[in-house]
Amino acid sequence: MSNHVHAVLRSDPVTPWQWTDREVAERWLALFPGSISDRDDPAYVERATLALLGNAERLDVIRQRLGSISWFMRALNEPIARMANREDDCTGRFWEGRFKCQALLDEQAVLSCMAYVDLNPVRAGMCQTLRESEHTSVRYRLESAQSASAKSLGKGSQDKALKPVAGLDADNLSDLTESSYIDLVRWTGLQAHPDKRGKLSATEEMPPESLWSVAKHPAEWMERVQGTESNYYRAIGSAESLMLKAVELGQRWMKGVSGEFALQKLREQPLPW
Repeated sequence: MSNHVHAVLRSDPVTPWQWTDREVAERWLALFPGSISDRDDPAYVERATLALLGNAERLDVIRQRLGSISWFMRALNEPIARMANREDDCTGRFWEGRFKCQALLDEQAVLSCMAYVDLNPVRAGMCQTLRESEHTSVRYRLESAQSASAKSLGKGSQDKALKPVAGLDADNLSDLTESSYIDLVRWTGLQAHPDKRGKLSATEEMPPESLWSVAKHPAEWMERVQGTESNYYRAIGSAESLMLKAVELGQRWMKGVSGEFALQKLREQPLPW
């Protein structure tokens, strides 16, 4: 977006502790080369790697940082800030403050948050179709599907399972396929919200079967997507998962529980057919 970034991440602070010391050092130097003047010269890189391998305490700190969301956001935001300041020929703070982070406690929370993020440009009135929504994963998925279809033309292809678009995590995100998720985002973007100006063009259509596999009631799904930032605070999920998270944090309540109980009542209503 023009003034902020949304990202859906899976944090895994345990995995870096399972890597070898050399793998930790190489991954760190790929992200933060520091004094390496020529990253294409194997000799420079090897000397920097050996320097890290000889410092066990430093490697422990690096392992913590490689599994940290805070350090991920630093690595993402700092280059953007430097680039923007160069374009504006200025110095100083670019971002307003620290990032906001919400834990996604279950599959429904992950999918609704993904759809919310993918429809950000639509809600802002920046575009009217998913193919025009720049810097979104749904556009990447559309382009990847189109490219795969062109390569396998006439050979037949099976729709892929829904997986992250980047990173080490190769696990499926849900039982949805890539095309079903794209259809779900299309349908969601067609639904007008009275307080929002942006929605998809009416040429975007979706077979309802893709929606029912995720949420049995469309009002429930839309309330969860549209309330991603307003109805929740520290975490997003079902009433039960939110209460368990509250106990884990030593709290008696958590924002979003009341809304989730209200959504449960929607499930008790008869379906519209």
